[in-house]
Amino acid sequence: MKHELPKLNIEYDDLEPYIDKETMEVHYTKHHQAYVDKLNAALEGHEDLKNIKISDLLRDLNKIPEDIRNAIKNNGGGHWNHSFFWLLLKKNGADPVGEISEAIKNKFRTFDNFKEEFTNAALTRFGSGWAWLVMNNGELEIMGTANQDCPLSEGKIPILTLDVWEHSYYIKYLWNRAEYIKNWWKVVNWEKINENYKKAIKYFDKEGISKKLRI
Repeated sequence: MKHELPKLNIEYDDLEPYIDKETMEVHYTKHHQAYVDKLNAALEGHEDLKNIKISDLLRDLNKIPEDIRNAIKNNGGGHWNHSFFWLLLKKNGADPVGEISEAIKNKFRTFDNFKEEFTNAALTRFGSGWAWLVMNNGELEIMGTANQDCPLSEGKIPILTLDVWEHSYYIKYLWNRAEYIKNWWKVVNWEKINENYKKAIKYFDKEGISKKLRI
């Protein structure tokens, strides 16, 4: 199986003026494509790994041969993280809906508290990386990852993410990551995030132990 760019569910200019058309096009066709190309190159000669989903490769990096492990971690992570990220963007985003709305209030008391903590995680990520809302042992958790590291590699289930690599905002916002994050909240696809949350809670039993990770 050759890994390919996923089809976007939005047009490049759908997120204007908050995320500009040029950034979307370059981000998708250049940066994401580069991760896909390098992932496929790393998998050449490893026929046993080519048919394994990238999410499963990232969940068990120790089973990947050492000579290509970092390439899979970096480029496979870049491919999976971006594929996940695109689905969370929507023209005319709205407020949280459904079960995720209640779960956020139960964990963080208010949506504003959650938004502040998530924004802080994105702002304080030194260098390149991501901010995440994940399910960890049956509980919501905000975390950050460096570079293209993925929470799947830590046994956590992503719910929401924000790319804070400079390539995701520099054309429009230059150095101003804070303004990018502030405006990104206006194009968040909460319907998709709610779907992610509902899928994630199915992996955990009443004690918060991942059913999947027991296997």
